[in-house]
Amino acid sequence: MSAPHILAAPAGDEFHAPGVELFDWGPLFPGGPAWLDWFTKPVLIVTLSVVIVCWFAYAAFAKPKMVPRGVQNIGEMAYLFVREQVARPALGSESDRWMPFLFSTFFFILVMNLMGVIPVMQLPGPSHIAFAIVLAAVVYVMMLFLGIKHQGFIGYFKNMMFPPGLPKPLYIILAPIELLSTIILRPFTHAVRLFANMFAGHILLAFFATVGYWFLIEKLTPMGFAVGVVGVLMTIIMTGFEMFIQALQAFIFAVLAASYIAGSLHAEH
Repeated sequence: MSAPHILAAPAGDEFHAPGVELFDWGPLFPGGPAWLDWFTKPVLIVTLSVVIVCWFAYAAFAKPKMVPRGVQNIGEMAYLFVREQVARPALGSESDRWMPFLFSTFFFILVMNLMGVIPVMQLPGPSHIAFAIVLAAVVYVMMLFLGIKHQGFIGYFKNMMFPPGLPKPLYIILAPIELLSTIILRPFTHAVRLFANMFAGHILLAFFATVGYWFLIEKLTPMGFAVGVVGVLMTIIMTGFEMFIQALQAFIFAVLAASYIAGSLHAEH
């Protein structure tokens, strides 16, 4: 972890594990004008993520060549991955229509997540629940809009709450469960799943990094040396594991988004 995270622990003779103060960032320019108070490190990370994704897409696809090279080669492989693993399993023949949204969503979340292991940045954007809520809300509004547009207001809720082929008495239990699950719990779980994984992963990395710093530098003793070494090793191991989780959560978010869109376009989903 970066020095600001490690040194955030209170000074003293006892070890203090990092906590929620890791996510409490004030303005980047504390002595600047009041209208810049909104510009915090999380906002900077999200802004940089947008710039990186836009640059990547432009560099890869703005002037494509017949034989792809460099960034275009990487971009085409990334596009094929999202199309084959995210879009087509859920949307089938309509997948190409939704690729711009799914491609940008996947890589935007991926870059924001990976900011958690990039030196100096070291904060995943979705570890602040507000960013995860906004992303889930966009998918949620899109889901409702498409469902009502393609199935009608009554048809959308009817198909959602009363799937055909089931015994009628079962609808007494199933209908309210489906309504609760789709309209209320779905956007909540979509946001919290991403937020909770990034939040917990960042706390774990900070903890092991602080253990290594404390027992090897701040309070080096013969007995604490082994603990400090374990802290450093676990930081390295957990960084690799966290990168896997960061990529996995971006993938899961995009897969669920594709599934929700498909369910709105076609009642049989």
